[in-house]
Amino acid sequence: MSLAQILEELPKLTPEERRQLHLHLQTLEEEPQIEATPEMVAAIEEAIRASEQGRVFTLEDVRVQAEAWTTK
Repeated sequence: MSLAQILEELPKLTPEERRQLHLHLQTLEEEPQIEATPEMVAAIEEAIRASEQGRVFTLEDVRVQAEAWTTK
């Protein structure tokens, strides 16, 4: 469906449907985009090597590291 077709159909939506559409569009715009940094890639590779050697990572370990990666 083209943008022109979508725009043509918008007036046919109920106020509630338009509200839901608006909220959905806002959500799409607000989704964070995370790009892998060289440090993140190196940490993932290190974690893979460590896991191959039998080291186990807890969920808390992963959460702490992910927080550090995304707040730099």
